[in-house]
Amino acid sequence: MILPIVAYGHPTLKKESDEIDQNYPELKNLIQNMFETMYNAKGVGLAAPQIGIPIRLFIVDGSPFKEDEGAEEDPKAKGMESFKKVFINPIIENEEGETWAFGEGCLSIPSIRENVSRKEKIYISYYNEKWNLVEEEYDGYAARIIQHEYDHLEGILFTDHLSTLKRKLLQKKLINISKGITTVDYKMTFPKAKNKR
Repeated sequence: MILPIVAYGHPTLKKESDEIDQNYPELKNLIQNMFETMYNAKGVGLAAPQIGIPIRLFIVDGSPFKEDEGAEEDPKAKGMESFKKVFINPIIENEEGETWAFGEGCLSIPSIRENVSRKEKIYISYYNEKWNLVEEEYDGYAARIIQHEYDHLEGILFTDHLSTLKRKLLQKKLINISKGITTVDYKMTFPKAKNKR
């Protein structure tokens, strides 16, 4: 089932999410619905807060990065064709390496892309959908997608990483998004819309 994605301004996007346990109701269905929702919106990651559920869960599928022109030569795109995962109660244990900037977007903030600087490598521990504890190291685009989705669990948006000036310049656009004044081709909930969609 395709779920509506909550837009900028929704309180869940600024809230730190709660850990869950194996008894979380309908978790398998939720994960399936999240993948369906993400694919419908043509995203590469989706965190539970983005569908209005403040729990520590996000999903990723980096395969669209492999379809980009020049991806074969790009070392940051290595392994993206098989980078489809579920992260439950993740903890980024460490971030290291050089910081690099990349134009990020977000399904909750449609039509805005801005350069965000992040560390190139991360170490993360999490539970997968079978509730096995996993500890892994990622770099390149995989690390960036994880860092972006992990931020959602902490109540942080990619716009929070921008300079004060850049945020000020985007303020009107962000307010318009919260009101539903934006063009989007997937299901969304706008917190400040006069006519709820």
